[in-house]
Amino acid sequence: MSEGLKRTSSSLGGAVTGLVTKRKLDAETIEELEHELVRADLGPDFAARIADAFSKGRFEKSISPDEVKAELAGEIEKVLSPVARPLEVTTQPFVILVAGVNGSGKTTTIGKLAARYRSEGKSVMLVAGDTFRAAAIDQLKIWGERTGASVMAREPGADAASLTFDAVAAARREGIQIVLVDTAGRLQNRAELMGELEKIVRVMRKVDPTAPHAVLLVLDATVGQNALSQVEIFGKTAGVTGLVMTKLDGTARGGILVALADRFGLPVHFIGVGEGVGDLAPFTARDFARAVVGLDS
Repeated sequence: MSEGLKRTSSSLGGAVTGLVTKRKLDAETIEELEHELVRADLGPDFAARIADAFSKGRFEKSISPDEVKAELAGEIEKVLSPVARPLEVTTQPFVILVAGVNGSGKTTTIGKLAARYRSEGKSVMLVAGDTFRAAAIDQLKIWGERTGASVMAREPGADAASLTFDAVAAARREGIQIVLVDTAGRLQNRAELMGELEKIVRVMRKVDPTAPHAVLLVLDATVGQNALSQVEIFGKTAGVTGLVMTKLDGTARGGILVALADRFGLPVHFIGVGEGVGDLAPFTARDFARAVVGLDS
């Protein structure tokens, strides 16, 4: 976790150290700290609360950088603890619809989830619902071979809703435990593509009225504040039940996860902190909070 969040912790932790070293935590320092928290994408509301807490608690006192970081980590953990929840498989087949904009890492996330569930001995079906891109279909087939999951796919350009209907029906017949449905990357401002996502959900429910049992929105951490609008729009369209944050290792903007938790309160199930299969990790509030400010767990 610490390694994966090194860019964020270097940026934020370095800023805190620079501000506090050899200075009192006076009004000017607290204002600068608030600015750094906003710059790290933790969100203006959270930053204001932190500034207020420091003003009341340690105003005009000398304080070490590690003490500030520990206080900061504690406040971040308070925000993240309610959303750090595992993805619980409650029925069979458990249908997971995976959505997100282009390039967010949906297909790779599906492959890593398949590897995780297969390592637990569960049967998995991958559904190549991104029918717009031949590369996405091929990528999912490779993950199927790699993990021993079955793959339901059709030719590029096929109707994604029809494919999903057939996949869920087949999973029920075959006793598959986990169904992971890929979807085409779509911008949250493209109404017709968002409409197709609604259609996939609608058609899926003709087979199983309770499906999908989870709707995961995959977010690329490098987009920063844009993630807020993605959660809002996808939430209205697809009924997002949980988040997966990818590419945290490639950005100094990991703080956006705090802003998301603060604003939406959606469960954060997994975070991606590297390229390897094992780098899609279950989300834990304390580890993340301490890593993001540059403290050892």
